[in-house]
Formats: sequence, C-alpha cells, structure tokens
Amino acid sequence: MGNATLQFLLVLMLLFVVAVPLAKYLHLAFSKETTKLDRFFSPFEKLIYRVAGIKNLEETGWKKYSVSLLFANAALLGIAYLLLRLQNLLPLNPGKIANMEPTLSFNTAVSFMTNTNLQHYSGETGLTILTQMIFVTMMMFTSAATGLAVAIAVIRALSSKGKTIGNFYQDYVRAIIRILLPLAVVVTLFLVAFGVPQTLDARTTVTTLEGNTQNIALGPVASLESIKHIGTNGGGFFGVNSAHPFENPNAVTNLLQILAMWCIPAALPITYGMMVKNRKQGWVLFGTMLAIFLVMLTVIYCAEQAGNPALNKLGFSSAQGSMEGKEVRFGIPLSSFFTALTTAATTGTVNNMHDTLTPIGSLVPFGLMMLNNVFGGEGVGFVNLLMYAILAVFLAGLMVGRTPEFLGRKIEPREMKLIVIALLIHPLIILGPSAIAFMTHLGTDAISNAGFHGISQVVYEFTSAGANNGSGFEGLGDNTPFWNISTGIVMLLGRYVSIIALLAVAGSLTQKQPVPETMGTFRTDNATFGAILIGTVLIIGALTFFPVLVLGPIAEFLSIR
Repeated sequence: MGNATLQFLLVLMLLFVVAVPLAKYLHLAFSKETTKLDRFFSPFEKLIYRVAGIKNLEETGWKKYSVSLLFANAALLGIAYLLLRLQNLLPLNPGKIANMEPTLSFNTAVSFMTNTNLQHYSGETGLTILTQMIFVTMMMFTSAATGLAVAIAVIRALSSKGKTIGNFYQDYVRAIIRILLPLAVVVTLFLVAFGVPQTLDARTTVTTLEGNTQNIALGPVASLESIKHIGTNGGGFFGVNSAHPFENPNAVTNLLQILAMWCIPAALPITYGMMVKNRKQGWVLFGTMLAIFLVMLTVIYCAEQAGNPALNKLGFSSAQGSMEGKEVRFGIPLSSFFTALTTAATTGTVNNMHDTLTPIGSLVPFGLMMLNNVFGGEGVGFVNLLMYAILAVFLAGLMVGRTPEFLGRKIEPREMKLIVIALLIHPLIILGPSAIAFMTHLGTDAISNAGFHGISQVVYEFTSAGANNGSGFEGLGDNTPFWNISTGIVMLLGRYVSIIALLAVAGSLTQKQPVPETMGTFRTDNATFGAILIGTVLIIGALTFFPVLVLGPIAEFLSIR
C-alpha cells in the first residue's frame, strides 16, 4: 500500500506541475484580446480560414454557434465514412486490408467524430496506414477541438456581459493550432524517445527464439498515441490498446500517457476560474472532481489488491492481488490508476482489460462513466460539472427561499428545463438500449458470459457509448449490425444532445442582466458549496444508476462470496 501511495502522489504532483501553467496558457490562447501568441499562430490560422472559405469571424449567439458546430462535424463524418468504405482503393495499404462493411463504417466514423473511439474492430487489422493517419488521427484532433470549443464558449458566456458566446470556427481552429498540435508534437517526441514506434512500415519480420518467423504490425504509432490521450479520444493503433508493448512499452510511457489524458481536463476548471475572475470557484470545482476521483481510485485499488473473490474462496493466495488481465510491467497500482482515469476523463484507452476486473473494482469504471463529469472528456465533462453546479445552486436556493443566482445571473425555469433534458438523456440512452438488447436475441447472442457478468457486458457497452468513452468489457460480440447501429445512435445522442442543451443554457445566461452580489447571495467559491456539489452529483448518480449496478457487478460479487 505504501508503494502504491507513493506512485499516486508522484502522478498527482506532476499533474499540478503541468496543469497550472497549461491553464494559464489556455486562458491566453482563447483570449479576445491581442496576445503574444497571435504573432506566431495567426498566420497559420488565417491560411486555414482562407482555404476553408471562412470570411466572417464575428462572435455569434448560441444558435449560430451550434449550427456551425453541427455543420462542421457532419461534413467530417461524411468524409470519414467514405474513407472507411474505400480504404482498399487508397494508397499505403501494404497489408491489403479490405474496406469496412457499411454498419461497421457507420459505427467507426460516428465513434471517432463523437470523441468516443469505441472500436468494434481490431486496430492493426481493420485499418490501413493511410486511414490510421488521415481518418483516425485527424478525427482525434477535430473531435477534441469540438469539445474544447464548447467548454470555452460556455465559460465565455458566464464571464462576459455581451449577448454572444464567440465564433465556433475561431475557437475550433485555435483549439487545434494553439493547443492540440503543439502538445501532440511534444508528447510524440517523448513517446518515440522511450520506445514507441513511429514509421510508415506496416510490418516487420522477426525470428523467434524457436527459429520461426513472425510478422509484427508497425506503423505511425507514437503520433496516434499522443493525440489519442491529449484529446481524451481513446481507441488504439493495436487491438489491445495501451496494454500493447508498442503502444505503451514501460512505466515511463505509462506515466506520460496518464499525464497527457489528464492535463487539459484538469486545467479547464483553473482556466474557468481565471476567465470568470473568481479563481477560488475554479479551484472548488477542481477539488470537487479530484475528491470524487480519489475515492473511486481507492475503491478500485483496494478491490484489485484484495484479489479475485472467487479464487480467494477456493483458498488461493491473494498476496499479489488480482493480476488477471493486467500487465506485470504496470502492476496493480498503475493499472488501477489508468482504469480510473481513462473512465473519469472519458478517454477509453486501457492498459488492462476491464472485463477481468473484480466485481467491486468494475464498479469504478461503471460509476465514473455514469457520472460523466469527474474531469470528463475534452471540455464536455467540465461543462457537465458546470451543469451540476447550476443545479446545486438552484436546489440550495429553493431550500433557503431565495431566487438562485450563479455568477451574478439568476437561474430560472428555462435554464433548469434545459439542464433536466441534458441530465435525463444520459441514463435514457444507456438504460433504454440495454433493455432492448436483453429483450432480443440480436443483443443476447453477443453475450459471452452468462449470468450477472453478461448483464455487465451489455450495460457497460452502452454506458461507454453514452458517455463517449470507448472502453469495453471485452468478450461481447459487438461487431454485428445490431450493435454497430445501436451504439452508433447512442454515441450521437450522448454527444450532441447535451452539447446543444448546454450551449442553449449558455445563450440564455448571456441574455440576463447581472445581479449585484448581496449578503444573501449563496457563495459558490467555498468548501460548503463543494460539499453540496459532491452530494448533488452522487445522489443523482446513485438514484439513476444504482438499480442496474445491483443487477450486474454487485450481484456478481454477492454470488461468488
């Protein structure tokens, strides 16, 4: 336990070293005022605007911002689908990989466009080098930029006094050129330095110890790994993801990947505090997310360290914990940390197989995806927490008989209706399709493990899709038309309904006249509000999802004790 604690503390200290200066950089990168960054980045951005035919960069209201977002994403989705359907005809295909069939192409294109990166195919055998680069890597940049642009637009709406929330295309291009590309270059160089391959060779032939020959898949792995973590995308160049020794060779690359997927989600609440000119409130939101995360991390580590309860019952030693599905080079501490973080930040990349977690340990990835606001994906997770913060203020205001206010703006029925829509869509798109899957053989035929674990497999798949996470409970035969289409629809709804609802909330708040702070104003920048916010998040999450967790991981735990 002491060694694990030291490892966790090291990661946390490095996170603060990275997140605080990154938060200041984010604030500077999206500033309305002219900054030193403009001198370097503006020429590149102007070239992109000229090539794309974007002439108007005036700030807009939430409706036009949303339309621009949907248009850009729809165009990229169409291009992605065509690339997958035609990849056999394109160059850089030395492995002679065939085109994807229509439903898998739909699922894969939607998956990467929605920042989910759920893969119903094996990375090295399903895509060519060209599609790995111009489809997967490109979509990892654009989907992450979409989420980051939304977060900045919502924060801007809360901090400004105008009736606009920004220009989507400007925020989108800045997110890619000023944030994602520079970070990706730095992380790529570090990964290459520590053993991750970066080459256009598709295969290499080696001689095994027995004297046989073996073909090993290669490719531009490091560049994909960098943006998949920085953009909280997930997925992987290889089928086994960051458990593969080429994607994640050692403890150093594992640490780099953890910091890469955590840095922007951790920096955003601090950036928020800077932009709204209330840094305490930013740190309260950061502390709220960190507190929930640390509790979840403790649960999964203790559960995995205690060993598999089924084997314990048979009298096997649990001195080394439950190492099933885990890489020896990472051990239980870093495997537990990676699992908790990849589902908290909705990255979805894995360095161990979640299907092999102990029943109590599996509650953590389930819970973090179901909450979908503990750091969360690139921007959207933080915006979800802001939604809960507004809800907490509203509930607190009702209890004291005062009109609730958030950052000087009254919270009224219109905002609450939109927030309720965003709150309800998440469990609806998880529990509804799960029920349908259990009611038809098209869903149940994919289950490889009967009983309570089979229930977990199905619910996990839709939870991962609905939270735009992308990790999976492996063992589910999900590459079928039913699963490709159903999870594709869930990913679209999970991504865009909440985004549009939250942009509408932001637009509504910009229309309100600021209310001066008084002695009766409920403060949102202290520990009391942090405790209320944690309670709001956990109570709503428990009331919504606890029954289905009882049928899956909890029932499985009780059945093998």
